[in-house]
Amino acid sequence: MKLHNIAFALILSGFSATAFAYGTGYSSFPLSVEKKMLSTEITGVTSTGGGMGVQARYTQKASEQLSFDAGLGMGSGERSGRIFGNADFEIFPDYMRQPRVAVRAGYEFAKEFGASRNILSVAPMVSKGFAFWGQEAFPFVSLPIGMNLNSDTKTYESTISLNTGINGHLPIEGYQNLIGSAEIQLGLKDSFTAVLVGLSYPLQ
Repeated sequence: MKLHNIAFALILSGFSATAFAYGTGYSSFPLSVEKKMLSTEITGVTSTGGGMGVQARYTQKASEQLSFDAGLGMGSGERSGRIFGNADFEIFPDYMRQPRVAVRAGYEFAKEFGASRNILSVAPMVSKGFAFWGQEAFPFVSLPIGMNLNSDTKTYESTISLNTGINGHLPIEGYQNLIGSAEIQLGLKDSFTAVLVGLSYPLQ
């Protein structure tokens, strides 16, 4: 219960900060059906208009193949705010030597460089579970491809980035129920380069 309260406090502190969000790898963690988790994240954009930020995310496993997440992020720099929602559909499960293959689709509304943007994206993703320090962790790689619509100028541009990272239960005595995440995003076309570190608390 104490950790539950701490997670909510971190999320509330994220809402009171200045908005930014990203992170494609959460759905690669194998939640049970109907399982939920709350996440808090620290983000950092290293390319043009960059800055530090925080993010809160809610994730739910809806069925064996489908999961959803949604959240809000805030940060400094020219990318000041963002709300988002995503759906992940599993095509092949992580089984024996076969990696998990999925497609992730998302929508976000963002404030970037003083303009309002609506972004639609789809990201093929591959992940695989491995044992690290006595705990199973899940490295992943994804290729988000999006359409960025500028609401102010009525123009659009395509975006491409390469995301890679890992998530899994913390290998720390007394905290194994918490899920840690780390992700790097590389901007390939009209996108940005960034890092994300997160901590998730599973809900019963």
